[in-house]
Amino acid sequence: MLADMGRPVGDEDDPWRASAREWFAERLGSRQEFAVFVVDEPESGVVACAAGLCDYHAPGPGNLSGVRGHVFNMSTAPGHRRRGYARACLEALLAWFGAETAARVITLNATQDGIALYRSLGFDTPGYPQLQLRLTAPPP
Repeated sequence: MLADMGRPVGDEDDPWRASAREWFAERLGSRQEFAVFVVDEPESGVVACAAGLCDYHAPGPGNLSGVRGHVFNMSTAPGHRRRGYARACLEALLAWFGAETAARVITLNATQDGIALYRSLGFDTPGYPQLQLRLTAPPP
């Protein structure tokens, strides 16, 4: 997924991977704030996944709880695409957001390969697009 987005991922020993494993392990116990759904094939292992996380913001008129959902790590192994696996994972994740969390606004970052799927499930371009600034200085 990251490589498809043009992000350099390095090799299996790249430092970000240990940080990511620790981050995911911590969140797997937080069932009200984080979920991941996978398709696991007997011969190939996990071939598709969708993860979601609740973000907490100040309440507002359109979101009294302030909770927003974010979908990430949507991916399907190249040899297993076009079988409905991504849709199944995303539909399960959206059902989790709806039943288990207070999030009623769900966001994601779409690649060209995934945008048709997301639009078919009701995702649309927000009225006020998100902008981004990457700080180059290390954190204090």
